[in-house]
Amino acid sequence: MTAVDTHIDHSHDDEHAHEHPSEWVYVKVALFLAGLTGIEVALSYNEIGGEKGTVALLLALAGVKFFTVVMYFMHLKFDHPYFRRLFATGFVLAVFCYIAYLSTLNVFSR
Repeated sequence: MTAVDTHIDHSHDDEHAHEHPSEWVYVKVALFLAGLTGIEVALSYNEIGGEKGTVALLLALAGVKFFTVVMYFMHLKFDHPYFRRLFATGFVLAVFCYIAYLSTLNVFSR
């Protein structure tokens, strides 16, 4: 048996097969991200709900943009759900660490 005989072709493996979205889907995602960026720029010039409210909105929009990029451009949406949960868990943990760090700087007591 040669090395060629032992090669297994996984390209037709039904378990891992999925269709990638069309180019139009990526264009729509890019337009969505551009719209969110426009909202972020507008929020940075016009404080809504005070400084803390603006910062909270900007962080929320950043989170939405982060997950959108991860799901579509990193193809996490098309991977096994376990990887999505693992990535989301890491993101939530990072947010809690960031909040804990900001609380040590007394940012929330001002």
